[in-house]
Amino acid sequence: MFLVAELSDELTERLRGVTLAVFDVDGVLTSGRLQFLADGTEVKEFNILDGLGIKLLQKAGVETAIITGRRSPQVELRAKALGITHLRQGREDKLVALEELWAETGHGAGTTAYIGDDWPDLAAIRAVAFGATVPNGHPLVREHADWCTRRAGGNGAGREFCEQILLARGQLESIAAEYL
Repeated sequence: MFLVAELSDELTERLRGVTLAVFDVDGVLTSGRLQFLADGTEVKEFNILDGLGIKLLQKAGVETAIITGRRSPQVELRAKALGITHLRQGREDKLVALEELWAETGHGAGTTAYIGDDWPDLAAIRAVAFGATVPNGHPLVREHADWCTRRAGGNGAGREFCEQILLARGQLESIAAEYL
């Protein structure tokens, strides 16, 4: 069973053309909770389901990126481990960061899907072909997003987002079949 939901024909069509998937970190790829060790080291916990989803998108030819408001070496390590080459940290101006990414890569609003959970993500969510959020995201973000995952951030929401893109592109079943 896949984590995907039934989408309208319009949203499916928008997702079909996605060539760039952009992820916020805190609250999407993590639970949004911050943990600090006694020495001040920040600890982030990532969900392995999301990691494989990102790898599956890449395998299907979808580029992946992270735009996050905080800076942390854990995010850099996670991005490197997953082969995410487009990493923007310390960026509260998510739409500006996204526009810079488009200028560098040749992607654009009409071919981008973005998932975020809080106010700094709003402009980016509204600017792309498919803007998504998570159920533990801020209500204003849920109001403006095209779609909300069933799973919470840090609990497989990123994977659900990835599978929704793959389904719309007609690639989910063939990729899953490789594992059967």
